[in-house]
Amino acid sequence: MSRRAASTSSPIEISNVTLANLMSENNVDRTPKVNGGLSKSTSRRSTTPIIFSQTTPRKKPQPIEKKLECSLEELCFGAIKKINITRDVISNQGVIIQEEESLQINIKPGWKKGTTIIFEGKGDEKPGHMPADIVFIIDEKRHPMFKRVGDNLELGVEVPLLKALVGCTISVPLLGGEEMSLSIDEVIYPGYENIIQEQGMPKSKDHGQRGDLRLKFIVAFPNDLSDDKRRRICNILDDCF
Repeated sequence: MSRRAASTSSPIEISNVTLANLMSENNVDRTPKVNGGLSKSTSRRSTTPIIFSQTTPRKKPQPIEKKLECSLEELCFGAIKKINITRDVISNQGVIIQEEESLQINIKPGWKKGTTIIFEGKGDEKPGHMPADIVFIIDEKRHPMFKRVGDNLELGVEVPLLKALVGCTISVPLLGGEEMSLSIDEVIYPGYENIIQEQGMPKSKDHGQRGDLRLKFIVAFPNDLSDDKRRRICNILDDCF
């Protein structure tokens, strides 16, 4: 899997990476230089200068993992998220101070749960240690209507029994907030599905391509029927089987 070098304003994106593989680079200092891409402020934490040994190699701690929740809309259309962090840093005078920074993550359309974004060297600085990496792991918020399955979306649609038997035209909501009209002339039976192409999630590896929207129909039956209605229904449906 390819990996891009991080700058202060541009994190590394790795999909479903095994974090243990990152530790093979423990002896490489990947600490980015601070530039205007991050907002920061500092406050004094310690006034005692720290003296480093020139012969002892600096160790790098395990990455710091943080969950980043995203809505289905953000993962579909993309978004920009800014996260404020406070960390300990060692100044040029060898004094530990607290520094506040704003990290920016550009959510790309099609990202999935488990996608990881790495900010190299943005953990606390400690004497004799390299700063740890901060790893944000994408987590998908539960949507009240849609369910994501890979690059496809699923939507439950309820129709009354009468419309399921004789056909109907329904209004289908889309993830972007729009609605589309769908006419169904065939009988809607248990397990019936209808697929609307190219209305699912973007395919991150196929630019411009999207998955499908799968409509799963639920037939709503009446709660009660009189004896007369039962007889009439039986007479009507008797020739259908």
